Amino acid sequence: ISNILSYHPVPSRHLTPRQKCARAGIFLHSSLQKAIFRVRYFYVGIDISAEPQAHCSIHTTFDDRTMKISDAFAASAVTFAVATRTASAFSPAAFPAAVGGRTALYSSVDDKTEVREYFNNEGFSRWNKIYSDSDEVNTVQLDIRKGHDMTIQKILGWVRDDGDIAGKTVCDCGCGVGSLAIPLAQMGARISASDISDAMASEAAERAKSMGIENAKFYTSDLESVTGRYNTVTCVDVAIHYPTEKMAEMVGHLCSLAEERVMISFAPKTWYYELLKKVGELFPGPSKTTRAYLHDEAVVRDALEKAGFSVAREEMTGTSFYFSRLLEAKRV
Repeated sequence: ISNILSYHPVPSRHLTPRQKCARAGIFLHSSLQKAIFRVRYFYVGIDISAEPQAHCSIHTTFDDRTMKISDAFAASAVTFAVATRTASAFSPAAFPAAVGGRTALYSSVDDKTEVREYFNNEGFSRWNKIYSDSDEVNTVQLDIRKGHDMTIQKILGWVRDDGDIAGKTVCDCGCGVGSLAIPLAQMGARISASDISDAMASEAAERAKSMGIENAKFYTSDLESVTGRYNTVTCVDVAIHYPTEKMAEMVGHLCSLAEERVMISFAPKTWYYELLKKVGELFPGPSKTTRAYLHDEAVVRDALEKAGFSVAREEMTGTSFYFSRLLEAKRV
């Protein structure tokens, strides 16, 4: 605490309690700025069409010295400190209206409808660029592209190591623009790929057609409506849109479609990511896209086991803005 309050050259003894609180905010801002933007995108759904940047600038004078406080975190510390003489600026009581109102709003919106509408409209344009070779991406989007591609390459590496995908049936749930389905089809697999977004599924079909691929079909469907039996079932970077209470059911459904194995990736629920998410919830931003959910790995593994599957291989991919736990489970 002493170190934090001595961060600025002005001696702490010359500062009022409100000024000390603002100083603490400045220090936290300087050390957490990148992490704050990360959670605002990943767990709150901030629009990533723009680069990370300061969203506000406040000047406060401490003993004739002026300090510039950028971004919402430090600004909030100053605002709450000035507004409340006795209460702590970081007290939960300081946020009831914003947090409570946001929770009430979220509960009234259907996740599936939200995801479908987003990826059929502004989300399609943005993510289509990310999942392509387009140069019209910023550093954040490029980082996500690299992270997603790392996960895809790990799956393809497993498939190549096994050497038996040719002629096998693969069901890719939440196929997006075909990042996984298309290379699997090129390896000889017979692909049935679906996405809740008609725009995404149509784009995947167009990409496959342009490559002369005839052993893959793409159609529009939510995950729960997918039927049939397949040698392999994949579901990559889709679970982040599924509420925690539905995760086990979703995994069970994927397993019911698979004769041999299931490959699934999800954003893992760890104390670190959970903390980032909680911080991020304080900064909803004006351009929220879809809700994002973290999932307990133990819940996923338990659901796989109950469905008669055992985890055979696993990987973890983490970049600055992309986090994904990948599991391959085989029927026992």
